[in-house]
Amino acid sequence: MTTLVIGARGSVGRHVLDQLVEAGEPVRASVRNPVPTDFPATVPVVAADLAKPDTLGPALDGVRSVFLYATPSGMEDFAVAAVKAGVEHVVVMSSGSVLLPHTAGNASTEEHRAVERVLTGSGLRWTPVRPLVLANNALNWAWSIRDEGVVRLLHPEAVMAPVHERDVASVAVAALAGKDGVDELLTGPEPLTQRRQVELVAEAVGLPIRVEELTESQATEQFARFMPVEIAASIVRFVVEATRGGSPTTDTALRVLGRPPLTFARWAEEHAAEFGGATA
Repeated sequence: MTTLVIGARGSVGRHVLDQLVEAGEPVRASVRNPVPTDFPATVPVVAADLAKPDTLGPALDGVRSVFLYATPSGMEDFAVAAVKAGVEHVVVMSSGSVLLPHTAGNASTEEHRAVERVLTGSGLRWTPVRPLVLANNALNWAWSIRDEGVVRLLHPEAVMAPVHERDVASVAVAALAGKDGVDELLTGPEPLTQRRQVELVAEAVGLPIRVEELTESQATEQFARFMPVEIAASIVRFVVEATRGGSPTTDTALRVLGRPPLTFARWAEEHAAEFGGATA
């Protein structure tokens, strides 16, 4: 049963692809601009762009399961194409924020809820994977760490439990295999303040990193340089809630994977080079 991984260059999608290949499962990689040498020689590479519906039919031909990211634009076209192609199961990387009451009205959360509603109404069998805070988000600090040795944070003492992208992928692969419980709130193994996350990156890099605290308005302005202002505001709101216990820690990864999830310290060691440290 061939699985199509849409977004196969993504931080989670690539791990999904690699884990399926390692398990000996037939898999097809889908990216907007295919470069076959980016992937193992045994993996067919196709172009699927949710913003270009005409690319979906050929990419889905002969596919029985799909992994993809929750993307509001084009999801309805994808659902129609998947039904037409006879896809039997879709696993979508959504967000754990859809399960938290305090995120109602949060722009980012509502985008994920909209995607889930489309899939619910499509008639497809589908399963969400719902990570709350990705460890990979810390890569947003990389440029200021490399250039200035500093991280600028809103509420450094806000507590979160970042989950390693490889664990998210492993849960997605378990979902593709039909395992139960994969749709529950997914986090890393331990609650950490943002300040402690910076300390762990500093330990991995082997250099001191200074933390500078931002006000809410400064943080909104900083985030809005790279995303719509409403999404920037939703991130600020989430961080504020995380100071009040609004970013919980769960045992979903442990139950689904049957092993302890990877720590943030492990993630920082593996990504040290991206922050200017020696290769892990």
